[in-house]
Amino acid sequence: MNLEERVYSVLVASAAENFNSALAAMLPESAFYPVTVVSGIAAAKRAFAERDYDFVIINSPLPDEPGVNFAIDTCASKSTVTLLLVKSESYIGIYDKAAPHGVFVLSKPLSRQTVTLALGWMTSARERLRKIEKKTLSIEEKMGEIRLVNRAKWLLINELKMDEPKAHHYIEKLAMDMCITKRQAAENIINTYS
Repeated sequence: MNLEERVYSVLVASAAENFNSALAAMLPESAFYPVTVVSGIAAAKRAFAERDYDFVIINSPLPDEPGVNFAIDTCASKSTVTLLLVKSESYIGIYDKAAPHGVFVLSKPLSRQTVTLALGWMTSARERLRKIEKKTLSIEEKMGEIRLVNRAKWLLINELKMDEPKAHHYIEKLAMDMCITKRQAAENIINTYS
């Protein structure tokens, strides 16, 4: 799937109506949906707990807190790309605190071009995270298969008094003869001998 076909969910935490209106114009529904806008960090935390978001954009400071810790938490807990917008006078200190956690930090005021560039960076970062998620899932699936095959081998060793190499060969041969995966062969053995 290319980037033009992707749709990204966005959580915006901002109490500035002018910013919210300008940003809404830059987030067409064809590429960004849903876009949830909240005016405080407490509301942002509730929204973030209710669903996953691809992007979180925090226009700091907010009425209830600056949002730096929330930005760090969103990067740590999920596959979310977070952009934190801060006043220029506090940029360096906040950047030093948030950037090591994967938070993109920009100083205000911002131009439309800068926001467009930032959205491009966020898109690239989200796609990179998506690839990592896929790899992680395939590794977890492979580990699950290895655990199943090992369990089946131990059942064959205990029930049929095979040694480990013979049990392994038996599972491979069963899978090949029945035209099924080793995972399915292991599941059949587990169902038979459990």
